[in-house]
Amino acid sequence: MKNVNDVCVLIPTLNEAETVSDIVKEFRSGGYRVVVIDGPSTDDTRKLALEAGAEVIVQTGKGKGQAIQQAFAEIEDEYLVMIDGDGTYLPGDIDSVLAPVLNRDVDHVIGNRFANFSKGAFTRLNLFGNKALNRMFSIIYGTRLSDILSGYHAFNKRAYKEIELNKTGFEIETEIAVECVKKDLNMSEVPIMYLPRRDGAPTKLNPLSDGFKIALTIYRLAKMHNPLLYFGAIGAVFMLIGLGVGIYVVDEWLRNITHVLLTILATLLIITGIQLFIFGLLANMIVALHRQVMREIKHRIVE
Repeated sequence: MKNVNDVCVLIPTLNEAETVSDIVKEFRSGGYRVVVIDGPSTDDTRKLALEAGAEVIVQTGKGKGQAIQQAFAEIEDEYLVMIDGDGTYLPGDIDSVLAPVLNRDVDHVIGNRFANFSKGAFTRLNLFGNKALNRMFSIIYGTRLSDILSGYHAFNKRAYKEIELNKTGFEIETEIAVECVKKDLNMSEVPIMYLPRRDGAPTKLNPLSDGFKIALTIYRLAKMHNPLLYFGAIGAVFMLIGLGVGIYVVDEWLRNITHVLLTILATLLIITGIQLFIFGLLANMIVALHRQVMREIKHRIVE
């Protein structure tokens, strides 16, 4: 049975004066403790949040990721719900998001925006980018998720205290998903409603630059989860360049033109690519062994 006294609602904000008051009031009407962690807002976000009944934490650094790291360290409630303060998510969906965690079925729940979104909630570019990034995540980490970039989450205390976060920007949701996979935490998704942003509440996300950063984060973090893919991809690039140079050298040689230095370069590139692939294969075996040992340790602790 749900006990609202065990649940904290976390809202990271930055200039959300248009929406924060309504969101806080709706959660407070349900009896929830609401914590707003605010960055260097230049509008009345903090004042309005306080007046609506929220506890306000002033962010010590910059970026959404840093705000979430700070909040995770300071909050001690048994369950934590995290929601963006831009008004695109419905506080009324909290029961759906919380239920799997309260029932102890999973450690982390993601609200899936793609299950039910309003017209205008996504641009075509955002929709395409989200789908591509989710697909990339599923391939690299072997965990099928539909919406890793959602701003609506629920955690039990074990989950939000155990995951280790380093990203400070919009890549933070990606890092949370990766950490849950890495720490072998159970995850699930539930359908939620997603609305267009209100007038006067412009997005802070740059689809191209932030999308590239998120994709790079998914790839970079793979070296500790799927090193064969991480190093294999780099090795494949080296080998392809080496083969390209080699084809050119052979073509020129057939015309009686010799390129000694390019021959050496092609050889080095191909050998380096092969070595990176072998390194990735060995690293993959080590990671798999480490994962198995950690599972056995956790199993014995539970027993």
